[in-house]
Amino acid sequence: MISTHNIEQIQFKQKSLILKIDGKELSFPLSQISSKLLNADEVQRNIFKISPSGYGIHWPLIDEDLSVDSLLKSLEE
Repeated sequence: MISTHNIEQIQFKQKSLILKIDGKELSFPLSQISSKLLNADEVQRNIFKISPSGYGIHWPLIDEDLSVDSLLKSLEE
């Protein structure tokens, strides 16, 4: 399996998702990327699975999936 990204850390600060991807720490406002994560409680946010390839992140308790490539592209806009 080809790895697309190395997701090193996932955390939440206030209303932002903070990811350390490929050695870079990036911040994403939840209001712009996911209403489900924005409205989720701490437990729901902190139970997630990273895809083996590093392609995406899944939060099973709220049935939310985010693509790392899409997140990275959102920073370019």
